[in-house]
Amino acid sequence: MKEKGRSMIAQNRKARHDYAVIDTYEAGVALLGTEVKSLRLGRASLVDAFATVDDGEVWLRGLHIPEYSQGSWTNHEPRRTRKLLLHRGEIERLIGKIREGGLTLVPLSLYFKDGKVKCEIALARGKKAYDKRTDLAKRDADREIQRAYGRAAKGRARELR
Repeated sequence: MKEKGRSMIAQNRKARHDYAVIDTYEAGVALLGTEVKSLRLGRASLVDAFATVDDGEVWLRGLHIPEYSQGSWTNHEPRRTRKLLLHRGEIERLIGKIREGGLTLVPLSLYFKDGKVKCEIALARGKKAYDKRTDLAKRDADREIQRAYGRAAKGRARELR
């Protein structure tokens, strides 16, 4: 039976806090058998992961996939460099934008899509400390506005009775 849908393995929650995301891409990941088995158990960490473009190929570095517990001598190295699978046109576009300056490739999430492991990578620009503070302040203000709307709606509901 073919697997359908999308199931999340790991997310890089700090990425959206530390970087301003400009564009996102979905890439396949070239993996070994024991890596896929370990991922099926939901074990992976994107904390220190980043992507680079070398010789016209995109590589994912720092992704931690723990060794598969039932694996024998065929087990994989947990932090090895893995190849990301993108179309040639997408890679050329990424190379052009990265050369422009100030942009980097950051993995946002790792997931299964129809049984295949995919990685969502973002073309992003690093945020300064004051950008992060303004984002936090804006989020808190939005949250407070939503609470006020909720309280107002609750008050109106009582008046209608």
